[in-house]
Amino acid sequence: MERETDVLRAASMYYLQDLKMEVIARHLGTSRSTVSRLLKRARETGLVEITLRPSSTRAPGLGRSITSEFGVEAYVVPVPDSANHAERLDQVSMTAARLLASWFDSDMVMGVAWGTTLASVSRFLQPKPTRGSAVVQLNGAANTRTSGIDYASDLISSFGTAFGAAVHHFSVPAFFDYPETKDAMWRERSIRRVLDVQARVDLALFGVGAVAGAVPSHVYAAGYLDADDIAELKAQGVVGDVCTVFLRADGSWRDVALNDRATGPTPEQLQRIPRRVAVVAGDNKVGPLLAALRAGVMTDLVVDERTATKLMDRFRKTPRRPPPA
Repeated sequence: MERETDVLRAASMYYLQDLKMEVIARHLGTSRSTVSRLLKRARETGLVEITLRPSSTRAPGLGRSITSEFGVEAYVVPVPDSANHAERLDQVSMTAARLLASWFDSDMVMGVAWGTTLASVSRFLQPKPTRGSAVVQLNGAANTRTSGIDYASDLISSFGTAFGAAVHHFSVPAFFDYPETKDAMWRERSIRRVLDVQARVDLALFGVGAVAGAVPSHVYAAGYLDADDIAELKAQGVVGDVCTVFLRADGSWRDVALNDRATGPTPEQLQRIPRRVAVVAGDNKVGPLLAALRAGVMTDLVVDERTATKLMDRFRKTPRRPPPA
């Protein structure tokens, strides 16, 4: 393992003094390949962060506008307008993974929802050993087609592995068939144990689901809802979900019938968590993101530049923010 002092010296000479690797190698009494390894280590550990800021980017101004209007910390990721959905998602996921490593530490509990966006974030996590920490699944994953165990387990475990944290899975359906069944299960000791860990979450990480769009969110595309459920959501004006709790465009959620059967935390429960991070990319997420902001579910938002632009355009057309029902 490279000594941290050597990593720091190599990074300082390369990035701050603009010295070539051959010169740095002579100063350190080592080889050029070792210097290259030291610089790579500096990037992987976050000692060095490389950010590209195209001169035409609108990101800083967009971030300030989102913060001003909604009271959240906004991290707008610059991406070319020509970037496709996968490229936008990758850039946002990389930024979210880096921020997560700076926020999450020993003796903390992280709550993680499952979904396409969070699966993308998990691919960019860099190892950061912690002590006494835990990662807990925020919402159930089973449905009528699959137990959901493999999908959710692998996703949640990847966060636990990255941070050396204990992992708590939530082995319940994404949605119960009847609210009464959920009420009964919530009294079971095995379920209460996980709910108690959820109640101690310091940092929650989630995406925003969209009912419609060219790239449907996992909850709508993987058999978690039947045709009647989808029709009911549309009839009630639902535009998307956070942690499988459905939201209307104005941020209201309490009287959406399907939410009585959902296993994820409600906006009210999320608001008890000190830091709540939403990771969002994609044109079809604009409506659900605005609804989530109006519901007050997040303290921090990581979003790509194009989605942020469309978000503020839509907000300016409908600026009123009625209180959620």
